[in-house]
Amino acid sequence: MTSVEHNSRKADHGTRHGGDARTGVDARTSASARRDLAVRAAVAQGLVGEAEPVVALLDVAGIRLSAAALRAAFDEVTPPGTPVLHAFAVKATALVPVLRLLDAEGIGAEVASPGELALARAAGIRAGRIVLDSPAKTTSELREAIALGIAVNADNPQELDRIDALVGQGPAASPFGLRVNPQIGGGAIGALSTATATSKFGVALRDEGARAWVVRAYLDRPWMTRLHTHSGSQGLPLELMARGVREVYGLAEEINAAAGRRQIDTIDIGGGLPVNYASDEATPTYAEYARLLKDTVPGLLDGRYGLVTEFGRSLLAKHGTVLARVEYAKSAGGRPIAVTHAGSQIATRTVYNPVSWPLRIAAYDAEGRPKPGPDVAQDIAGPACFAGDLLAENRPLPLLEQGDLVAALDTGAYYFTNHYAYNSLARPGVHGFTVLPPDGDKEPDSGEPEPGAVRFMTVRAAQTADEIVGESGGAYADALLHSQSDV
Repeated sequence: MTSVEHNSRKADHGTRHGGDARTGVDARTSASARRDLAVRAAVAQGLVGEAEPVVALLDVAGIRLSAAALRAAFDEVTPPGTPVLHAFAVKATALVPVLRLLDAEGIGAEVASPGELALARAAGIRAGRIVLDSPAKTTSELREAIALGIAVNADNPQELDRIDALVGQGPAASPFGLRVNPQIGGGAIGALSTATATSKFGVALRDEGARAWVVRAYLDRPWMTRLHTHSGSQGLPLELMARGVREVYGLAEEINAAAGRRQIDTIDIGGGLPVNYASDEATPTYAEYARLLKDTVPGLLDGRYGLVTEFGRSLLAKHGTVLARVEYAKSAGGRPIAVTHAGSQIATRTVYNPVSWPLRIAAYDAEGRPKPGPDVAQDIAGPACFAGDLLAENRPLPLLEQGDLVAALDTGAYYFTNHYAYNSLARPGVHGFTVLPPDGDKEPDSGEPEPGAVRFMTVRAAQTADEIVGESGGAYADALLHSQSDV
């Protein structure tokens, strides 16, 4: 029996009668149709407007469908009874209600800081379904994780020394592993490539003497039962991801042979499935990646090893939309500019690195209907006080006017939950939504849908000015006034 908690394959996560009774989503309702309904309903129900000029929306049905697709993909390539834990990378969408929803859908949590661990615990995720990673864990973080029985992946020899000391103080229920860097190379985005020759993560497996040290480290610690790797994220081709997993599987086989037993019973393959930001199509799919792993590393999936995955972006990105009001429509140098309330504070990566992180923008009129008209090249600007605060530059869209709405698509991960407080701009409110099933045979996207067909749930309230003051030392306003006289 491995140290990974089982995901039940008998749980009813499928659809019945053309829809999902739990989500209320009809199989005929596409993600784009649900989004259009939600945008119009957000206007009609006052979630966005003059008082709330920017809001984030999460498609609950889409999140559930992604979770189901992940589970099904790995169920398909592993024998029944294989222990598999899918642990969501909390950094991608660090919202307690999202973590709770994913937990209900059979997805645990991968955390990389005390804050992320606190969020996972607040969501009610059991310790056996949480994995702690991070290249900079403190002794107190490690002590807390071990006390709770949370799985820990050590990053380096010095951290392993700390774990040795803590384990020596008494029995530990935590499964322990070591992160290794297979040094297979990087992808298109260097900052997200974690398996390069000089990556800061894990033990660099091809450095001189490193492989032998790793094998010895396991033989000296019979309580270490896991091995972990994560080769990168957006911009990394699937073939390179699978190659990294194959390298680590080979290392696990080597360690087990040296130990003369199956000491390593679980391999954590990380996450990193890229997301298509160019269209509504969800590609590549979990099924494609799982089948590639089956072809590339068949021994990994034959039932001898438990599995842990740590997907983040691919579970949430497609199911988030930032909706922002056009405050002003102007022009400069002959180019139209739509000044909105969504910029660097929400789409930090896109604003500072638009080549690597382009976002699709959809145009809606003031009532939340898709904006008609011929495309006109225009800039979509944010509210921050620097010239580069642009969601999109010279982007062909129906000409936006004051009061219209722009939607930044595919923003469910690493956007509105990773706030950048430039200009003390407030964090937007986040609302989940579900689309009620249509009556009879009525097509959900035919005619004029009723805004009441969408139900919203508050995930995070919009940040208030008082909260910004509080976070900015408001309670200590006089703290520096007497500093000179105290010298």
